[in-house]
Amino acid sequence: MATVTTHAPATFEEAAEALAGAAAEGRRVRIVGAGSKLHWGNPTDAASADLELRTTALNEIVEHNAGDLTATLQAGVSLADAQRTFAEVGQTLALDPPLVAIGSYPPPTIGGVVATGDSGPLRHRYGAPRDLVIGATVALSDGTIASSGGKVIKNVAGYDLAKLFSGSFGTLGLILSVSVRLHPLHDPSATAVGATDHVHTLARAAVALAAFPAELEALDIAWHGGRGGILARCGGREASRRAQRTAERMLELDLEGVDVAEPDEPLWERQRAGQRSPDEALLRVSVPPAQLAAVLLAADAADATVVGRAALGTSYLTLAPKAVADVRRRLPQGATSVVLDAPPGVELDRWGPVGEPALRLMRRVKQRFDPAGICNPGVFVGGI
Repeated sequence: MATVTTHAPATFEEAAEALAGAAAEGRRVRIVGAGSKLHWGNPTDAASADLELRTTALNEIVEHNAGDLTATLQAGVSLADAQRTFAEVGQTLALDPPLVAIGSYPPPTIGGVVATGDSGPLRHRYGAPRDLVIGATVALSDGTIASSGGKVIKNVAGYDLAKLFSGSFGTLGLILSVSVRLHPLHDPSATAVGATDHVHTLARAAVALAAFPAELEALDIAWHGGRGGILARCGGREASRRAQRTAERMLELDLEGVDVAEPDEPLWERQRAGQRSPDEALLRVSVPPAQLAAVLLAADAADATVVGRAALGTSYLTLAPKAVADVRRRLPQGATSVVLDAPPGVELDRWGPVGEPALRLMRRVKQRFDPAGICNPGVFVGGI
């Protein structure tokens, strides 16, 4: 068994040199932040890499331009630490994947969140990481340090490079830092909730509430065992009033047990926790929002627990690993499904079926940015 070297570069130049040296020697590199999502993508064992490159020493908030609502963060900055800094001036980075340790998972870094495209309920209003990153600096396997975008939102030069690395799972290179757009904190918040035991009632309510003019911060569903509900979060000084209006709309949509929760954070902590599964499989399913009912019916057939973004068509199903294949067969045509979590030692098709045209494109991108093929090899779709 080969010896795995662990290295935590303290500078961008040191990181680039480490990648270039590994490429020259044909050494495979596993790129790691906090390690909270090392098991995502095709399973890779530490022993399959020759070098583990960690971003933990790249942990500075380089710049926080409160007046411009932008910030530049090195990749190893804990997202929780960054949020505390921004909150001191009434601002936030509108990304809310689970921030606290769940089971054995440590809190994530900003680099890891961007690299995996991780997000939470706030995606309803603010988008995914790729929508909030306005610039990035990355290290490539040829030793190049490349930058794109900028610290000002209107500067879009090279913006596509930052988007390209978002969700790339470290297979194109190492994210060194990102520049992000911030938003004002919308405290306090209030959440309208309603329940039903009818799949189609919930699906219709989700579509209707997505179009309801309440300026929702988040619109989520939760479902298990033939019953579930919908949560609609409002923020700011008028949060209570807007949540009450939303609750009235829920009654019109035949939801039951309608109420307004204040404070509401425990509800959203449960929603975020539903995006992790230490003991079972976690399947992320994406469909057009109009097909939500079909996803819930497939989940019921597998006794799966579901949380998801009602207006975006993204659902997270917690289920027995042996049920994954059956759920995939029951999903609507065109649905995409990715196994994020799975118990150790369980073999599953993580990415599901992917069309050959898409695979050819992704392989060309991989060849362009990592011609040596050393960055997180095999983790991504099609063994990229």
